[in-house]
Amino acid sequence: MSSLPHINPKQETEKIVNFLKKNFKEQKIDKVVFGLSGGIDSTVALYLLKEVLPVKNIFAVQMDYKPRKKLDIDLKDVNVIDVSIKKIIDQFEKFLKDSAKQFLSHESLSLPSFQSGGPLSKVKKLHLPRLYLPKTFEKVRLGNIMARTRMVILFDLAKQLNALVCGTENKSERLLGYFTRFGDAASDIEPISHLYKTQVYQLAKYLKVPEEIINQSPTAGLWDGQTDEGDFGFTYEEADQVLFLYHDIKKEIKKIKRLGYKNAEKIIKRFKNNQFKLKTPYSL
Repeated sequence: MSSLPHINPKQETEKIVNFLKKNFKEQKIDKVVFGLSGGIDSTVALYLLKEVLPVKNIFAVQMDYKPRKKLDIDLKDVNVIDVSIKKIIDQFEKFLKDSAKQFLSHESLSLPSFQSGGPLSKVKKLHLPRLYLPKTFEKVRLGNIMARTRMVILFDLAKQLNALVCGTENKSERLLGYFTRFGDAASDIEPISHLYKTQVYQLAKYLKVPEEIINQSPTAGLWDGQTDEGDFGFTYEEADQVLFLYHDIKKEIKKIKRLGYKNAEKIIKRFKNNQFKLKTPYSL
């Protein structure tokens, strides 16, 4: 049976380090900015970056919405920048609520077409105002806003420092569409996006990432109790095997199911439903 191969962590580390060195040299840039969440992906990225650049040229930005437990990560001499995004997000939410109230009361409507029965008067029949009601400010939208806010902060800081923005996306997240377009998927360079999540764990152990980080449940930190696998309804371990067989090996779904992967259809359905994220923006 074909299955996702284990990586050779020593060779993989050398390959990634050489890739990073080559690109920093080609861009004539010797500084890097990245978001440090305290999860395994960003921690592995940090450990790899420390093999490439002087530690004083690494800027790790912690951008929490709510305070999180401090983890035992070796940040000696790393430039750690703490930015609470709570005020930004809360102000944005308030702006949406206020705008919704104005829209529904017609206080902000000055377009003649609304009063004169022009083409835009049909908007009311489509119930467009409901799109901006506070109750629709649900968790997914809030999570997207958080991710895009973090992207703005990282790229602005990188501009000030003449640095590259390092992403921390893995292949599992990418294939499952578990990212925000123009948010956490936005970066200048991606050191681990070719590795499935379970392979990132293998690399983490080789790099001696603290067990506390390796053993914690993967989470995007979007709300209390949120976990990646809770959102999916399946584990990374199962998803990685199914995605490898379906995406990399091109095995048929029915054959994958026969191998005992009970969530194969759910995993592949999510993969297919999120393909648009890998294709946008559509262009000629």
